[in-house]
Amino acid sequence: MVDHELTGAFAPVVTPFHTDLTPDAPRFLAHCAWLLSHGVGLAPFGTNSEANSLGLTERMALLDLLVDNGLDTRRMLPGTGCCALPETVALTRHAVERGCAGVLMLPPFFYKGLSHDGLYGYYARVIEQVGDARLRLYLYHIPALSGVPITLPVIERLIRDFPQTVVGIKDSSGDWQNLSAMLDAFPGFGIFPASESLVSRASARGAKGCISATVNIHPEIIGRLCREWASEAGAELQAKADAVRSIVQSFPMIPALKAVLASYRDDPAWAQLRPPLSPLAGDQHERLHAQLAACGFTLPG
Repeated sequence: MVDHELTGAFAPVVTPFHTDLTPDAPRFLAHCAWLLSHGVGLAPFGTNSEANSLGLTERMALLDLLVDNGLDTRRMLPGTGCCALPETVALTRHAVERGCAGVLMLPPFFYKGLSHDGLYGYYARVIEQVGDARLRLYLYHIPALSGVPITLPVIERLIRDFPQTVVGIKDSSGDWQNLSAMLDAFPGFGIFPASESLVSRASARGAKGCISATVNIHPEIIGRLCREWASEAGAELQAKADAVRSIVQSFPMIPALKAVLASYRDDPAWAQLRPPLSPLAGDQHERLHAQLAACGFTLPG
């Protein structure tokens, strides 16, 4: 196993859209630059990016936009996992060629009940077809949405056979027992919980940070928490992060994140979602903003 390279907080970057539902490149670029300026990394084309509503050419064009405008590829972890093997290979190869530090890869989520051999074979074939020693692959375990759990035996086999390539995992199970088992089984592996609420607890066990939706709106506090969880300020940072997280996750996450950006930036264009997603209802919108105001939330910068 190679030494883990990425640490800290990463945002599954929300994707802004024009009213014609095409990606809004200027807003996307500006948001990514803003996140980096507040000390967090970028995980574009994740769940909260509406990634599975984006086409391959759209994902590649948006990643090219970031790289061509000089954003730091050493802090980029784009999602590349698709159901179709050739699409995953194409997105992964493109990310590697553009210099990204790693890729975050869903399992082939349409096919349920996969055997360990089948799931291992998918990842192994992607690695072999990309065929680039620069590839650093982070598995993406999100069984509630994918329906395809990435089990410890599959992880162990991938690490054994591809120790220079398979270097980490995002655990979006929400199951502390599963996360704890990973931390015990794979010391030194790049394990990232999907919620900042687990940062202090998991970091004390060897986790490397978090890849969390709410980093999109709370980057400064979550970024500091990932760096300073063991310091005197750690408990206060954890409490502040938890307060915002508990509010936002009580609403549909993607519409809520976009509603916050639209409101706090006074930029209604941010509220646009690509179908089949829908905006928050009026009463949800009011409750979200009232609760955030009550806990003292502000959008940094």
